Amino acid sequence: METVKTRDKNPPLLHTLPGDDVRQILWGFEDRYDLQMVVQSVRSVARGIVARLVAQGGRNSHEWNSEKAELLRAFDEAGITAVFMNPKYGGYIEGPKNLALAMVAFELSWVDAGAATCSLAGNLALAPIHEKGTEEQREKYMTLCVPPKPGENRKPWRGAFVLTEPIPYVGVDTGVLSGKVRIAEWQEGKEPILQVEKRGRFITNMGFANFVTAAVDSDDPRIKGSCIVILENTDPGVFDPGSPTHKLVHQLSSTCDPIFSLKVPASRIIGGFSVKDGIVIPNFPHSEVIESVFKRTRVTVGIMTSAKLISAIEPVIRYQRSRFRGGSSGAPGTPRYELGLQQKEDSLHRLIDVWATGEASAALGFATAKLFDDFDPIEKKKDEIFRARGIQGSRAQFKALQAAEKEALEYLELKVKPEAERDVKRFAELEQDPIVRFMVMDSLANVLCPASKLWNTGHGANMMREAVSLMGGYGITEDCPGFLAQKWMDAQLEATYEGPEAVQRRQLSVTMASEIFLAQFKQWITALREIAYHRPGTGACTLASAMELWFWTARHLLEAKDAEGKALYHGQRHGVTFPLADALCWLLASRYQILSVLRLEEKGKGDPSLQEGLESFVHFFTDLCHVQAASAAGEVAKICGQLVFGYNRHPSWEEAGLAQAEQGCSRLKAGPCVRLEGMDSFLKLRSKLDGCLTGSRLAKDRAAVALSKVMIPEALDYPM
Repeated sequence: METVKTRDKNPPLLHTLPGDDVRQILWGFEDRYDLQMVVQSVRSVARGIVARLVAQGGRNSHEWNSEKAELLRAFDEAGITAVFMNPKYGGYIEGPKNLALAMVAFELSWVDAGAATCSLAGNLALAPIHEKGTEEQREKYMTLCVPPKPGENRKPWRGAFVLTEPIPYVGVDTGVLSGKVRIAEWQEGKEPILQVEKRGRFITNMGFANFVTAAVDSDDPRIKGSCIVILENTDPGVFDPGSPTHKLVHQLSSTCDPIFSLKVPASRIIGGFSVKDGIVIPNFPHSEVIESVFKRTRVTVGIMTSAKLISAIEPVIRYQRSRFRGGSSGAPGTPRYELGLQQKEDSLHRLIDVWATGEASAALGFATAKLFDDFDPIEKKKDEIFRARGIQGSRAQFKALQAAEKEALEYLELKVKPEAERDVKRFAELEQDPIVRFMVMDSLANVLCPASKLWNTGHGANMMREAVSLMGGYGITEDCPGFLAQKWMDAQLEATYEGPEAVQRRQLSVTMASEIFLAQFKQWITALREIAYHRPGTGACTLASAMELWFWTARHLLEAKDAEGKALYHGQRHGVTFPLADALCWLLASRYQILSVLRLEEKGKGDPSLQEGLESFVHFFTDLCHVQAASAAGEVAKICGQLVFGYNRHPSWEEAGLAQAEQGCSRLKAGPCVRLEGMDSFLKLRSKLDGCLTGSRLAKDRAAVALSKVMIPEALDYPM
């Protein structure tokens, strides 16, 4: 890594908005021709039929109709439906597909998230089968759901995932199930027949589903625990899609409250079952299946909101510049005519915040999707090893992994040592150990998945409100360019998909306290210091200091007690763990944003199409990194300060003593002075962080100037 000079006072201006050549490098798929083709196929659908449906009022009805059903045909013809499938089942992408599905979600959500949900919900129905199903279950349902090949006379099956229970259980912990399963008949020597009773709430794809994967709990002493079972619309009994949900958002997806009362063979239990002492024992409880599914699919939901933010940039620029055109006071060529609202710093700075958030959230989301692509084969290898060793069940696996934690920490310690000081033989041994590799990647995946879902959709929804406000009154009209009002509303739903924000924070409160994750986090701080030395304009110094403050706070809270002597870091103390989780998300998003821009700078040099514009893109995105790092630092400083000091009781005059009160203390004071004993380290870190904000506002000024000069197309590439 070469050292660059201090940031140019007059950096090259951003000539155009970033195109695919830039995005492919930023998000790490410049060498994946298959994904580039997927992007183009999905984009043609999104900016074609999807955009026309929205523009023609398709979102104004709750019912699934023939116009909306054309989406399914378009998905099939464009290859979108088959993206999830392995080639042996009729798909065309080999290996893990987390990044591919993230790209599908991004491109569809660029126009309408309801269309994205319509596509992805079918994959969600298949995900339990893909992750934990038997080979027979995978082959049957994956093959049925693939669009027909030329010459085949059949219709593809569509699925729905039925987890959420009806009121009063809707929105509660996924461990609460009102859906029940019992044995209807069980003839000796034959497979048991199950009676499944399930009512769902807010279930996507029910308007056209041929089958569902439903979570149910045992209502029979002959069935142990819970499971997920496959139900088909031809099974004997009731398969009622239910009435459409009257949503304010995502109207291009079908959402209903279904009712099921069906008899199905026990072989429909996902993952299979065993029989012991006359009791049917599912191989996987529903919670284990859900964990493996949501561990991945939450990432694509986060990406949906990222797409909204980045797609808002061009419409807002267009609106701001044309705001005063047509009046008598601004002739063509004048600043008022050419720039409109962008003559004013406030408009530019607020749009820079929206853009920086979009870039950070996309960087975090796509990095997490790529991590899962790398992680999937490692996880499968771990499962093979455990099966061979006879380690079954979540408790047994937890104990086995806990025993290997020391080795994982040893591996991380050796990894950052200079080669001359490293025990090379031991390092190679640990590096080749699949369990050690699993634990390191798992600790990271367990943090990044809920973090990307939480921050991208939660903070993203707030910033979409900002984007809409930048359009003035135009922002809340149906014909607003870019459908920004609809996207803002849609973001509210995405923040609740696959577990609302409290669920993500709860998971983070457990996973971010992992010693293996904290060890990696500490190493990131060192790496960011190195980046700051070579690339001082990225905000890496600011971010590293904010991460140090967070790390100190986390360690402090794990051991400290409040004024009542109660532990601060506890599963039920959401006032402690949840804000700390929020602060971590800001740091993660900023870190991956910086890494993506460094990747653009490095990889872009070898791309002939970027030779002219690369420097301007790198300068602009670097300034966005600095802006976002400063925002992250501000959030972290605020949260950490409140957590470190907020649980100490403020001294009172009675405690201090009347004599002290009379010795020169002003009667106008609200109370006696707080003493900060033992907090020198925190105060030094906080002071250091404040100083590291140096230059961040200059970066925002530079980015604002570049934004005011960038060229945009004459019109949006999809209808209004």
